[in-house]
Order: sequence, then C-alpha cells, then structure tokens
Amino acid sequence: MQTHHFGAAAALILVSELFLVASGMVVKQLDGNLPVEQIVFFRNLFGLALLTPWLLRNGRSAIKTTQLRFHFMRAAVGVTAMSCLYYSWQNLPLAQAALLKQTAPFFMPLIAFWWLGEKMPIRAKWSILIGFLGVYLILNPTSGTLNIAVLIALIGAMLGATAKVVIRRMSGSESPQRIVFYFAFFSTLISAVPATLNWVSPSPPDLAWLGVMAATSTIAQLLLSKAYGMAPAGQLGPFTYASVGFAALFGWLLWEEVLGLNSLAGMTLIIGAGLVALQANAMSRRNA
Repeated sequence: MQTHHFGAAAALILVSELFLVASGMVVKQLDGNLPVEQIVFFRNLFGLALLTPWLLRNGRSAIKTTQLRFHFMRAAVGVTAMSCLYYSWQNLPLAQAALLKQTAPFFMPLIAFWWLGEKMPIRAKWSILIGFLGVYLILNPTSGTLNIAVLIALIGAMLGATAKVVIRRMSGSESPQRIVFYFAFFSTLISAVPATLNWVSPSPPDLAWLGVMAATSTIAQLLLSKAYGMAPAGQLGPFTYASVGFAALFGWLLWEEVLGLNSLAGMTLIIGAGLVALQANAMSRRNA
C-alpha cells in the first residue's frame, strides 16, 4: 500500500464522517415534523431509487441469490438499528449519538464468537470491558434517572454490529452490490408498514430535508466504500471517530449542546477502547 493512497483514504473517511453527521443533523432538524418511522422509510426508499439504474444496467442476473433468508435478516435487523440511530439523533446531543454508534466494535466480537465461533483476542476482551465502563459513565445511573435514549442508541449499535456479522456470513457468495440492493429492497418493504401506521403528510420543506438526508447518507456510504478499497480497515478505523468531534462542534454551534464531565469521561474511555478493539481486530485478521 502506497503512502499517498493511505492519506487519500484517510481524507475520504474524514469527509464521509462529516456527511454522516450532516445526515444526523437533518434527522434532528426533522424532529417534531415527521415520525422516526417515516424518516427511516424515506431513507430506504430513496436508497432503492438510487440503485435502480444499476439494476437496469445489469439485469436480473445481478440479484440471483441463494442467501435470501440472510438478506431479509440483515434488512430486518438493519431497519431496527436505523430506527434506534435516528431516535438517538433526535433525543441526544449530537456528540453522544455519534459516539454511541461507534460502540458497535464492542458488540461484534461477542456476536461473532457466539454465532460464527470466532476467537476473541485478549485485547478485544479488555476493550469491551473498558468501553462498557465508558457507557456506564454516560448513562450516569447515580443521578437517579436513566436516559432511555442512551439505551436505545446502544441497542441500535448492537443491532448494527449484528447486521455486519450477517454481512460477513454472506460475503463468501454475495457481491457488495447485491448485498446493498437487497438491503434497500427489503428495508423499504419492512419500513413501509410502521411508516404507514404513523403517516404524516410531509410539507415541501420536509421533503427537501429528506432529500438532503438521503444525499448525505448516500455520499457518506460511497466515500466510506471508496476509502476501504484504498487502505486496510484496521488502519482507517481510528479516523471514523472524527464524527464525534464534528458532532460536538455542530451540536454546540447550532443547538448550544454542552456535555457534562461524566459524558466527557465516558467518551474518552469509549474512544480509547474502540481504538484498541480496532487494533485487535486488525491483528487477528493478519494472523488468520
């Protein structure tokens, strides 16, 4: 791998995380105008529309699969994770929501161990312990109240990790494009049910914001995929935590969000543990 490729890949990750935070900002902007269920539906519908040219160009042979049950499983889990993520964007400070999304690396080794029988390096075990200590500080149960939005964000991270393990289960036989298509297809169908039950007619400004959300989310995913094609994931993983800094900055500028000492301490532990987990995952892949 050439140095300039790594630099370009790292820059793409940073821009991707900026667009991801922008997507979260749009979800926060739509709070009170549209229910989360409807926002999730439009996100998946627009994603499916963006894949239509690819399907028309490649034909039905591009989506032939023997793994339909796993595609459906990934979509069901992914839609629920997306709903939890959007709920956290609306009900938590941006920086907290961005950070709790990054706890997925703590869940992945546990899920892969239980489902796929993958071994956990000792570093991964320590990172999980330290990471959840950070989560405990953010929950701050000693205050006498428990923030349900934090718990929902954690459930979303856990489900997001599960979806990634499902992708790993399918990666031997399924192309990335086919995985993305079936996720968009099934997710649109699944999310249409709760969206219809909670339907609110979107205003023209709401539709414009939904378009911005779809665009920023799509750009973030495209940049992320491009970056991981240029450099190893283990080396680029630490740059994904830039989203926490971006979210903290924009949350303070736009919504005057200020984090308490417990939250700051918990965030420090989670980021540190996340970096250790990424390094442990990279080492285990090299030794496999």
